[in-house]
Amino acid sequence: MASRSKTTTGLSVLFGVVGVLHFVKPAEFEKIVPKALPRKKELVYASGVAELACAAGLLHPKTRRLAGLASAGLLVAVFPANVQMAADIQRKGSPQQKAIAWARLPFQVPLIKWALKASRETK
Repeated sequence: MASRSKTTTGLSVLFGVVGVLHFVKPAEFEKIVPKALPRKKELVYASGVAELACAAGLLHPKTRRLAGLASAGLLVAVFPANVQMAADIQRKGSPQQKAIAWARLPFQVPLIKWALKASRETK
């Protein structure tokens, strides 16, 4: 079996942990679903399933290409939830919470790059 990079393994672990949390603590994720979207709980569960599928797919070279591309797409798709969280914290959070919420948004870029890199680790 082909080896995978530490970033791909780390991304898989990240998706796995966060995917499980979608089912363990769905209310925390429902809070950050953009206000305009309906059926928040269903969206949280669907994104949890998607994250678990990406996590599993990143582990094997035969599924890694598709899983890497899907992971990048998922990271783009959930970005509005991260913006919603930052906006909500801006209204009622502490200065430290505000700084953390806004500072974490740019970290989506390296995560997307790692997912795309993983999609090329097929051998």
